[in-house]
Amino acid sequence: MGTRSKPISVAKPSYTSGKRLAEQIFLDTMAAIDVRYAMLQKLKREGDALVADGVSIPLWRPPRVLAFGKAANRMAAALNEILSGQVQGGVIVSPAEPPKKLERFRYFVGGHPYPNAGSFEGAEAALELVSGLTSDDLVIFLVSGGGSALFEKPIDPAISLTDLIKFNRVLVGCGLPIEQINILRKHLSAVKGGRLAGRAHPARQLTIFISDVPDLLPSMVASGPTRPDESTVEQCYALAEQHDLISKFPPGIRRHFEQRTMGETPKPGDASFANSHYFCLLSNRDAVEAAQAAAEKLGFVCAVDTNVWDADFRQVVDANLASLQALAEAHPGEPVCLVVGGEVTCPVTGPGTGGRNQTFVLYAAQKIAGQKRVVLSAGTDGRDGNSPTSGALADGQTISRARALGLDPGQYLAESDSYHFFRSLGDTLDIGFTDNNVRDVRLWLDFGS
Repeated sequence: MGTRSKPISVAKPSYTSGKRLAEQIFLDTMAAIDVRYAMLQKLKREGDALVADGVSIPLWRPPRVLAFGKAANRMAAALNEILSGQVQGGVIVSPAEPPKKLERFRYFVGGHPYPNAGSFEGAEAALELVSGLTSDDLVIFLVSGGGSALFEKPIDPAISLTDLIKFNRVLVGCGLPIEQINILRKHLSAVKGGRLAGRAHPARQLTIFISDVPDLLPSMVASGPTRPDESTVEQCYALAEQHDLISKFPPGIRRHFEQRTMGETPKPGDASFANSHYFCLLSNRDAVEAAQAAAEKLGFVCAVDTNVWDADFRQVVDANLASLQALAEAHPGEPVCLVVGGEVTCPVTGPGTGGRNQTFVLYAAQKIAGQKRVVLSAGTDGRDGNSPTSGALADGQTISRARALGLDPGQYLAESDSYHFFRSLGDTLDIGFTDNNVRDVRLWLDFGS
């Protein structure tokens, strides 16, 4: 856990402004990870080549572009700007159409967190666009979080959209971390787990991606349509069996697990990836580092907890509080900020509205009641679970304020209704869709005794 000292010239932050300061840190973080800015800074057109991460990709002819995920519209618009509109053709699958469409691109509105008809149509259009190419052709894939639902086509044509929606509902609510959920998704898909790259072979391929998964698992972004799949179909079957999921799947999908009829995905070393390059544009690390810089600018002694916190939200709250306490004790009398990234797991236990971030804050609020502390947790995509907000924040007075209004925190937690708890208090974070997704950001502020 690294710590940097606060700037000497900055006024000391106070607890009375604690929630406002936490919100400001988050908003400054979001501004720092703007997609267009990152694209223009990190990608360059140099003569007849596109340079990404130090790799020069010859542009022998205009490339074909496939963009899918929450950041698809903004990534495609920025790339089109960099290439001065010199694109052979493109397909964009995103949660919503942009205000202005690009020429030579086909647009599809996919579903999230569950696929819809647009998800299927977009995937079919993408497969058609990259079929029959040669080694002189270039395909640029713009991949971002949310692509697993937004961009999908079952490998078995008999699997219906209704079946796939039911399958994804089971996965989203089962409490497994995203990397395990995506192992299950990959093996049922005609585009995930490297199968889209297989269709584009032997064309040259460049994947520019925004990561919404742990840094060590890039093949899990959007379930890895253009990457070798390290997971196996046997792991897929084992996960479903170990977590008692098979009986919950719709019949059209359940039979593939019961009869073990799914094929294997392409692995590292497969010819499909012989001429592929990968460039991470943004990740959770960028967001966490931006949050640290924003907190220090406001006068906090700040540390980043670099552990991988993809675990049960209660476990993460308790561990984060221990780290916060250690940080506060190391800097007595100073306001401190602990920044944490990743995505906690949060099984759905009731019929309410909310998500992992608001649930995290609701549990944490009970732990910091009466203390001069603030906690914030929010998704960088602007949406948390099935709620219309990105997250929530709480301080030492949150629980007493709630009880004064007749709100029982334990009941809201049990009913998975964290959104209405924080909405009643005016403590949700409403930033709207961001066209980005680099996982979640959590902030813990301590102002001393």
